[in-house]
Amino acid sequence: MDIRKTLRKLQGRNNEGTLLLVLLAIVIGMSLLNPVFFTANTAFAVLRSATVPMILALSVLLVIISGGIDVSFPVVAIASAYTTVTILLATGTDVPMVVVFAIAAAIGAILGLVNGFVIAKFRLPTLIVTLGTQGVFFGAMLTYVGAKYFPELPPTMAALSTVNILDFTTAHGRANLHVLVLLAIVATLLVWAVLKWTMFGRSLYAIGDDYEGAHRAGFRVVRTQILTYVLVGVIASMAGVAHITMSRAANPQDLVGGELDIIAAVVLGGASIFGGRGSVGGTVLGVLLIQVINNSLLLVGVPSAWLRAAVGILLIVGVGIQAVSARRKAQRVHSVEDVMDLTVAQRKEA
Repeated sequence: MDIRKTLRKLQGRNNEGTLLLVLLAIVIGMSLLNPVFFTANTAFAVLRSATVPMILALSVLLVIISGGIDVSFPVVAIASAYTTVTILLATGTDVPMVVVFAIAAAIGAILGLVNGFVIAKFRLPTLIVTLGTQGVFFGAMLTYVGAKYFPELPPTMAALSTVNILDFTTAHGRANLHVLVLLAIVATLLVWAVLKWTMFGRSLYAIGDDYEGAHRAGFRVVRTQILTYVLVGVIASMAGVAHITMSRAANPQDLVGGELDIIAAVVLGGASIFGGRGSVGGTVLGVLLIQVINNSLLLVGVPSAWLRAAVGILLIVGVGIQAVSARRKAQRVHSVEDVMDLTVAQRKEA
């Protein structure tokens, strides 16, 4: 019995332990197959490729915990960042990166407010609403902002695009870790703190677990939902600016269509697609797992077209595991209730 408790603790509430073991197994296996994999070059490449998905996954985590599904976040991310770059280039102004992030965050907050208001006020399905606003936001960006590809960024962004916090030469080439990895780390810590220590975080779990119950318990459901999507817009805009900066170019077509990878990472990280459950630690591991798998498949020569198939399979497996777990939990609850009913009936007979 003690062994079972120990295993459950190691497994984690959202299967973080299991996910970590899978991640370590893949890393060890790939290192044995290809020694180049277990190097600083590969580690830094994985962290760099995970920077933008990590920030986007944090925004998706908030929505899924609250019981919703958002597919508009990639468009919100690129629309906020691309609009900011377009404004700066059109006006010929160069501002500090803090101002760049602030402008993008304001745009992202407005787009998120649209999502949140429609969903919270009219009680419409989150998937349908965000699927619709995804098209609206993207079409509005192409129509009113433009569809031009900018190969050159404003000076401040261009300067930041070449900054690394670590940069050295190894036997396998140059290994460098981009400074914007720190942005992903800071965002991760902030979201973790919000979910763990604030009333807003508790409200998200309560709403996702039982909407009506949260309302009866006194949680401000409508306000929390609106604020959630505003926050999602702000976080997504940070990811958009990071993506354009690290890409060293602004393309309005970027990020769009990449929502499958992000949602899959969050679900694999233990966030329940039914709401009310999820953790930042699991999301981080889910993002890293998908990035490592993608990198591993490329190293062994698997065509890039199959990467999407692999992510799709992982998403189905993740949702399937959650469905089976939910079904077993419901069966255990019913079994306990049956036993209690039987005990009560026996006492009455006695």
